[in-house]
Amino acid sequence: MDANLERCARLTCETMATPNPIVVPLSSSAPRSLAEKAYELLVTRITRLELAPGSVLAERTLIESLGIGRTPIREALQRLAMEGLVEHLTNRGMFVTDITAASVQEIYEFRGLLDGYAASLAASRADAAQVQELRLLHKQLVRATEDDDIDSYVAYDRRFYAVLAAAARNGFVAETVPRIFNLHLRLWFFISKKIGGWHSIATSHEEMTRDVVEAIAARDPDAARKAMEVYISKRHGDIKAIV
Repeated sequence: MDANLERCARLTCETMATPNPIVVPLSSSAPRSLAEKAYELLVTRITRLELAPGSVLAERTLIESLGIGRTPIREALQRLAMEGLVEHLTNRGMFVTDITAASVQEIYEFRGLLDGYAASLAASRADAAQVQELRLLHKQLVRATEDDDIDSYVAYDRRFYAVLAAAARNGFVAETVPRIFNLHLRLWFFISKKIGGWHSIATSHEEMTRDVVEAIAARDPDAARKAMEVYISKRHGDIKAIV
C-alpha cells in the first residue's frame, strides 16, 4: 500500500434496466439499539442538511425531536464526532461540523487516494459474486434516479461503496471507505441543494459506477482507478465553485 494512503487509513480507523431485473435488496433490519437508531436518524438529518452545517445540537431538543433518551443520543453524538460530522467545542457544546473550503479540500484529497486505490485493488481481487453485485447495484442506482427515489439511491450507493471496499480485500480500506461515506454524502447533498436538484450529479455518479464496474470486470486496475479519480475530481470542482 502507498505510504501516504496507509497512514491516512490508519488515522481514519483510529479516529474516525432490463425487464424483470434482479434487484439487490435493501437492508430492512431494525437498528440494534436505541443508540444505533439515534445515530441513523442523526446521520440522515445531518447529511441531508436538515441539521445545517454549524448548527447547535442541543440535547434537550434532540431528545424531544427524536423521541430517544439522553444516553443513546450522547452515544450517537460521540460516534458522529469520531466520523467528523459533529464537533465538540469546549464550553459551547456540540455542533454539526461546518462545511469549509479547507475541510472540503481534505475530504476530496483523501477520497481521491482511498476510493481510487480501493477501485484499483478491487479490479485485481474482486470475486465473481462481488462483480455481479456491483453490476446490479449500478443498475439499481440508475433505476432509483429514474424513479426519483432518493432514499433507495442513497441506500444502494452506500452498499456499492461497501462492496467495493470489501472487494479490495484490505482491512484498512474495508474499514475506512464506509466510515467516510457520510462525509462525502453530505457534500453530495450540499452540491445538489446549490444547483437545484440531485438528478444531474446522480447521472454523473452512475457514469462512474458503470465505468468502475466495467474496469473491475475486465480486471483493469488502472482504468478502475482512473474512473473513480475523474469522478471525484469533478465533484471537487463542483463544490469548490460554491464553497
